[in-house]
Parts: sequence; structure tokens; C-alpha cells
Amino acid sequence: MKRWVFLMTAIAAAASLGLAQKTKLTIESWRNDDLKIWQNTILPAFMKKYPNIEVVFAPTAPTEYNAVLEAKLKAGTAGDLITCRPFDQSLELFKSKYLDDLTGLKGMDNYSEVAKAAWSTDDGKTTFCVPMASVIHGFLYNKAIFKELGLSEPKTEAEFLAVLEKIKANGKYIPLVMGTKDQWEAATMGYQNIGPTLWNGEVGRKGLISGKEAYNKGGFLRAFEALAKWRPFLGNGYQAQAYPDSQNLFAAGRGAIYPAGSWDIATFRQMNPKLELGAFKPYTFPSLGITQCVIDDHPDIAIGLNAASKNKEAARTFLSWVASDEFAQLYANALPGFFPLANVSYKVDDPVAQQFLSWRKECKTTFRSSYQILSRNANPNNENDLWNASAQVLNGTMTPQQAADFVQSRLASWYAPQKGNK
Repeated sequence: MKRWVFLMTAIAAAASLGLAQKTKLTIESWRNDDLKIWQNTILPAFMKKYPNIEVVFAPTAPTEYNAVLEAKLKAGTAGDLITCRPFDQSLELFKSKYLDDLTGLKGMDNYSEVAKAAWSTDDGKTTFCVPMASVIHGFLYNKAIFKELGLSEPKTEAEFLAVLEKIKANGKYIPLVMGTKDQWEAATMGYQNIGPTLWNGEVGRKGLISGKEAYNKGGFLRAFEALAKWRPFLGNGYQAQAYPDSQNLFAAGRGAIYPAGSWDIATFRQMNPKLELGAFKPYTFPSLGITQCVIDDHPDIAIGLNAASKNKEAARTFLSWVASDEFAQLYANALPGFFPLANVSYKVDDPVAQQFLSWRKECKTTFRSSYQILSRNANPNNENDLWNASAQVLNGTMTPQQAADFVQSRLASWYAPQKGNK
């Protein structure tokens, strides 16, 4: 009898121990700068709600992530959850059967087609990563300088250029803080910032993919023409000015307007907490009959499920939570300037981040024209060509038409739908 009681007690204890055991998930990521945010804020909130699931955030250095992740996936040692870069890199992982199809995941209906596009197949029918956040393009400005010079936030191109003229005439400050040394700034914060309003966002972007639009006509050409108007307002020696130089100049209060991505908000908060930041959205062009703003709401980061994971049920629970308003609230405020893509309710505390986010309600949204499909060729590469051409327009070494023809001819040289558009 005693033996039987002892045996039953042992079985019950073992069962109790089994129930107490947690499923452990590991997240692969390149965002090593976010480690403390995940450890101290995001993951504790999830594990409080799901105490039987333990999640570990295990990042790799950004420059090493792609190679390390590929090696782990091939060796079968990668984590259960894979942080996904946008577009082709993650698409290749899905095609190689390293990522599961998440189309039917609970919470995936919280995302628009634009939000899912960076992590979906070309036909848009299959989504393989849950979108986490995007960055939004616009302009930051120094409120103290605007107040000193009696300036207001510009809403149209004419108002924007008039503000720049007043700052230049005053002589104390750089009107427009941006350099061309790194090239990508000219395209990313210049051409791709004001361009979407001119080429009607998704209509124009998809038109490039189908071949109905071209870089050397319509809104895409007009974007180069609009960018050229910035040239007189850049600082002395801007041709040798790198991205960190621009950040330092603006943070030090030496310039009035900074063409920006929302990721710069947190940077400037750290560099100069006393800097009075303001923000205004990309301006419209009433003189061209264009009064509807379009913002570049560019997809930045998502998270997928390792097809070889042995903990898929727990992993899918975590992924559905990423699609929730609770995650959105945590992420948006832990990383001001990175905006959750889910159509859920959340509040951003940072006032400048609030401004960027509010533009989603006022404007149409799209993402950078070169990122989906059009930059799959190594050389020539559409994204790199836009960097080069945008910088040369600002340097005055190419006219807008020459820049547009350059980008278009190189795209048409390899991309079949554009071969008829020379």
C-alpha cells in the first residue's frame, strides 16, 4: 500500500513538473541595439500574459546577420523566430523553405496590403512575416530658429521655397541640412521623400513595376526637377558632407530644416535633449494641380517563423501577439520613430513621433519606389542608381532630365517590363 501511495505521489509530482515546464523560444535579429528594450520591456509583457512560454532575444551584429542566419538555417540551429528584413532577402528565405507561410495567422488581418507587401510574394497572395514597424519620411525643423525668424510650417512647394529663401537671407543658419557625400541621403531623404506626392504613391510605384510608368517622364521626372530646387539652400561644402556630419550640424542648432526619416527622432533626442524639434510632412504641389499628400511609410522590420522550429504552436502565439495593440503600444514608445504597421489602437508619447504618425490619417501611403522587384539586379541596380542620380542633381553635375534618363535607361537594360521605355 505504501509503495502504491509513493508511486502515485511520484507520478503526480512528475506530472506537475511537466506542467510547469516552459516552452522556450529564441528570436534571431540584427537589431542588437534593441537588446535591452526587448529584455526589459517587450518580452516581460508577453511572458506575463503567457507564463508557459519563455522568449529569448538573441541578436547578431547587423553587418553579420544575413550570413550568420543563413549558416544557422542550413545547419538547423537557427532560433524559432526570425526577424525579417524587407523585400528580397526575406522572400529568398521563404522560397528556400526556411520560413513558414503566415497568411492565415490570427491577427494578420490587422495589416493592409501595403503593410504586408514587403514580406509577401510578388503576387501578394502569401505573407511569410508579421510586419512589426515602418519608418516615415518628412522634415524635421528647429522650432527656436523658426520662432526667431517668424517662420511657419510650409504646406506647399511654394511655401517651402519661400521659407528657405528667408532663412538664407538671414545668413545665420543653414537653410537645408543635407549632404551628398554618402549619396543615399539625397535619394532617401530627398527624392523618395517628396517624390511619392508627385507620382501618386502606389499608382506610380506599381506603374514602374508594370512598365506603365518610367523614371524619365511624369511624376518621377518631376521629382528630380523638384529636388534640383533644393540646391541653393544646402550648406557650404555640402558635397563633402556625410550623414553623421548632417546630424551633428542639425543637433548643434546650426541648421533650420533637416530632410528626415522618423528614425532620426530618437537620435536627436540623445544628441541634444534641449533641441526644440518640430516636424512637417512632405509638401504638396498646387501649381501642378497636386493637393493630396502622399507619405513614404517605408516597411522596416518584421518577424517570421522558422519552418524547422519544434515549437510552432508557441511561436504562432507570440506572432499573433506581435499583431496586437498591446505590442504596438510597447514598441512604438520603446522606439520612437519606428511605427507599428498593424491597424490597431495605440498611442505614441513622443510629440514629434506623434506628428509623423498623424500623417497616416491625412495622406496616402506608399514605400520607396526601388525596393520591390526593381533592385533585384546587381549591376545596374535601381536603388544605387537613384542614390547616384539624386546626388548628382543636387551637386549640379546632372540636370533633372539627364538624371531621369540615366536611371531609366539602366533599369530598362535588364528589367523586361521597362524595355520599351527608353
